[in-house]
Amino acid sequence: MQAFFVGAALVLLNLCTFILFGVDKSRAQRGSWRISERALLLSAACFGGTGALLGMRVFRHKTRHWKFRILVPLLAVAQWGLIAFIVWKVYA
Repeated sequence: MQAFFVGAALVLLNLCTFILFGVDKSRAQRGSWRISERALLLSAACFGGTGALLGMRVFRHKTRHWKFRILVPLLAVAQWGLIAFIVWKVYA
């Protein structure tokens, strides 16, 4: 039961990060107030790496910035590695 809630929380975090990238792209196109790069990277670092990576690909957003091109994939891989390690330790 706890695994369900942890999994649901991870999905929600990634969904929120994905939406943030979409909202920022929309605001960039309209020329209105933007979400800071710091907030986008922080949301990716808080177990939203997969959502950030998908948001970058789907919305074609922040793909030229080196911080995002390098950090977001690294964060996603590190987060999946940590999750796999925890699952392996708990269930093995």
